[in-house]
Amino acid sequence: MFLELRECKARSNSVSEGSKYLLTPTSYDVSVKSINCVCARTNKQLILIDTHIILLKSWRWCVWRHHCKRSVEKMEKKRSNFTGSIGFVLAAAGSAVGLGNIWRFPYLAAKGGGGVFILCYVVLALTFGFTLLTTEIAIGRKTGQSPLTAYEQMHKGWGGIGVLACAVPVIILPYYCSIGGWVLKYLSAFLTGHGAQAAEDGYFTGYITQVGQPIIWMLIYVFITAMVVYKGVNKGIEKYSKILMPILFVLIAGISVFSLTLKHTNADGVPRTGMQGLAIYLIPNFRGMTVKSFLSVVMDALGQLFFSISVAMGIMVTYGSYAKKETNLMKSINQIEFFDTLVALLAGLMIIPAVYTFMGTEGMSAGPGLMFVSLPKVFKAMGAAGVLVGIVFFLMVSFAAVTSSVSVMEAIVSSMMDKFHVSRKKGTILTTLYGMIVGVIVCLGYNKLYFELKLPNGTVAQILDVMDYISNNCLMPMVALLTCILIGWVVKPKVIIDEVTLGGYRFGREKLYVAMIKVIAPLMLLILLVQSVGL
Repeated sequence: MFLELRECKARSNSVSEGSKYLLTPTSYDVSVKSINCVCARTNKQLILIDTHIILLKSWRWCVWRHHCKRSVEKMEKKRSNFTGSIGFVLAAAGSAVGLGNIWRFPYLAAKGGGGVFILCYVVLALTFGFTLLTTEIAIGRKTGQSPLTAYEQMHKGWGGIGVLACAVPVIILPYYCSIGGWVLKYLSAFLTGHGAQAAEDGYFTGYITQVGQPIIWMLIYVFITAMVVYKGVNKGIEKYSKILMPILFVLIAGISVFSLTLKHTNADGVPRTGMQGLAIYLIPNFRGMTVKSFLSVVMDALGQLFFSISVAMGIMVTYGSYAKKETNLMKSINQIEFFDTLVALLAGLMIIPAVYTFMGTEGMSAGPGLMFVSLPKVFKAMGAAGVLVGIVFFLMVSFAAVTSSVSVMEAIVSSMMDKFHVSRKKGTILTTLYGMIVGVIVCLGYNKLYFELKLPNGTVAQILDVMDYISNNCLMPMVALLTCILIGWVVKPKVIIDEVTLGGYRFGREKLYVAMIKVIAPLMLLILLVQSVGL
């Protein structure tokens, strides 16, 4: 079959980039990003990429291989787009607003002196976070590809970044779904009237060390995630983000306001209020803080940003690839940044005052167990109202977790579709099976497969902790650092600036972006990487 190929730029071993060729007797428009074909005259395989107008240097007859034609047809069908900027922003914000905000942010804030941590986080979000978020979304939209193939298109020889970026969600998905299963278990406990039992000492440990229940709840959670991804970009991710995100915001705002109204008198007759907890949460406390401890808070805030804004794991590249060219990227990025930071602050506002009111400063030092150990005790102390609050809280956390795990699975599925040209159905099924199998192994890591491994950063880890350490402490800072080097020094920041300003839109904080991507962000990431590996 002979085709006329229009608006394409060629790249191959035999034809230099920008060489012009390919007109045939039959007219046929091809508008996909990448097409394989064979030149009948030279018998050389050609790869057509990007969309640029051609001025013919020479004429070549080109014929499609049958498998090539089928691949293009699949590509035309599968590359979807968000219907508008609202869908894009809510989906990206849904990815960013997950367990990282609701679970991890509050206990890090409590650990880092409340307002001191928040101050560091906000400053870093507006500089460091903004830089990485802008870069990844722009890369995705420019290439129209998921991370596994996008970086190679940005610059030949740098595709390894995409491999590393894709490895992050592959590692994260099973253990994230395991934690999602924990959330569903606690939601079911409060729904069935067993909230008081969930508040008992040893309940959480007793649950995760079981063999059966954690696996069942994990499998349910993976299935829920897979159903959204299976439906695709418009009918799945965008549709459910538009439903879940507004509900999530209303729930978290409502619980936050309720937390501020709480009052409690402890056994010693000392009254505590939610407003006192708010002061501890928001007012910076530099008492006793050394330069070393302050730098530790800064690094904690920097590490939290990876969790919060979903960068360095291929997600924002994937979602950027679904954004339409007419979308105002700068406006959308500002909105994503705002929603993510607001939800993170509200999560702390929701949890810290409540824990302080009923458990004092001792309860705030519960670390990662804050959500699964301390909060159920708080809900129990509230009496009858605590049952309803507990239901609403874990329902909200479930929504937040699902919107994030959907983005993690989508990054994997989209990469499979772009790299191996599989259908969404097949990609989703394979990813789901992988998530379930490895998720079972993660669950067994607390019982049948239990071990203790000392990590380079000094912590003692089980299977979940090891996977978390590899993905978040090693791979994510590495991906972000290499991305900064690629954009800052190899292809130059102008490539990203041009993509952001496409359509005449203004690039706010452009000078800041250039300084961050070239110098400041790489240095910060290098420090974070060195710290993470215990050097």
